[in-house]
Amino acid sequence: MGYCFHKTPYFAGLLWLASTGLGREQDKWSCSCGANLPGRPVARESSPYANSPADLRPYGNLPSPYNENYTRLVEYNGAARDVATSTPSEVREVRIGFLGPVENHPDARLGKMMLNGALLAIEEANAGGGYGGKPFNLMIHNDYAAWGSSSNEIVKMAYDEQVWAVLGSVGGDSTHVALRVALRSEVPIVNSAATDPSIPETAVPWYLTTIQDDRVQSYTLARRIYSDLGLRRIALLRVDDRYGKFGVAKFKDASRRLGHPVVNEQRYPAGEENFRRYLQFIDQANADGIVIWGDAPEAALILKQLREMGMKQRVFGSYRVFGDDLFQVAGGAAEGLEVVYPYDPAQNDPAWLGFNHRFEKRFGRRPDAFASLAFDTMNLLLRSICQAGLNRGKIRDALAATERYRGVTAEMVFDPNCKNIAPIYLASIHDGKAQFRRYGMAPLAGKTAHSE
Repeated sequence: MGYCFHKTPYFAGLLWLASTGLGREQDKWSCSCGANLPGRPVARESSPYANSPADLRPYGNLPSPYNENYTRLVEYNGAARDVATSTPSEVREVRIGFLGPVENHPDARLGKMMLNGALLAIEEANAGGGYGGKPFNLMIHNDYAAWGSSSNEIVKMAYDEQVWAVLGSVGGDSTHVALRVALRSEVPIVNSAATDPSIPETAVPWYLTTIQDDRVQSYTLARRIYSDLGLRRIALLRVDDRYGKFGVAKFKDASRRLGHPVVNEQRYPAGEENFRRYLQFIDQANADGIVIWGDAPEAALILKQLREMGMKQRVFGSYRVFGDDLFQVAGGAAEGLEVVYPYDPAQNDPAWLGFNHRFEKRFGRRPDAFASLAFDTMNLLLRSICQAGLNRGKIRDALAATERYRGVTAEMVFDPNCKNIAPIYLASIHDGKAQFRRYGMAPLAGKTAHSE
């Protein structure tokens, strides 16, 4: 049995390693093959939407803000669950789709790590017996940079390859497009990387995401900056693409609601290396803090050049700011940086350490957030398939019924929109090391704003 690699150089190097004994270091895989059917998800409601504190809610001073439309479970009343459920004897393999930027894309390095995390989960499940003795097979599709190309790949997976569900993608634009196809083809999509908060607000009942979105990240940063540290004049330095544009939008909203509108916003093209001109404008705006919304390689250069220019502002960042490149390039300039992150990579939990060991042995490097969350998300999907059986509608029901899931990264808490709203972590850099702690969006009881 082999994976569908579509004859590309990168795919050709990813071979099935059934002889490696993967999975021995974790609990034995067991698939119920549809014997534990959860049934339709129980209708539930979670309010306020996304656990947003009152002072950060849009139009919170009015009777009913718009996002109250998203506090109830999205219903599905179509015919997908009435289709006959296939048994293990009726299939040769259980196909799972993958959509991610793995080549010829600016985010290819992120997509490859996401793919590796998904592959490891598939391999370990197969080493444990797969689905009733039939292997799971990952059908890998590249998410090309061209707008709308992801729809063609989802169509191929849904209709030509007959996948039971799809994991992907990194970009919010591709994920939005894929959701429209999923709505028509009735195929579940799980996501571990796209943080655009408008994705689940499409009310498409075929979607679940495991990463805290830009709303959670932005509200958490705003709480830390304005309520805890007492800073007042914040500037934004963001990558000039969809990730940067949609990411900072929620931070700007939160800043305005807390009475401190962003004083300056600078945009840089992806791959930029000289940030001094942007930093000069920020310095001239008398900002007392800077929020970076971009990736680790550029963030490292920003920090280094900022300190070389003698700027003393406190610096904060989105989760993609944190990575190995940050410390390798920025060095001591990263001291004092604070970033949000979906989990604690410094934890000593045995499941987390075991995963790290297996991943590094398999791929020759440590897992990042894209690999780790993809591993957890794929395992959640495989568990749902084993609960529901080979029926897309029932797999969707199993995903929608999930309220909590403990992966190797952290415990996830899903609201009725099927998105993880667990409090995110805040990482503080001291002496070249990151210290992580859970940090909620709500104001601390009895705490007044202060400077540290």
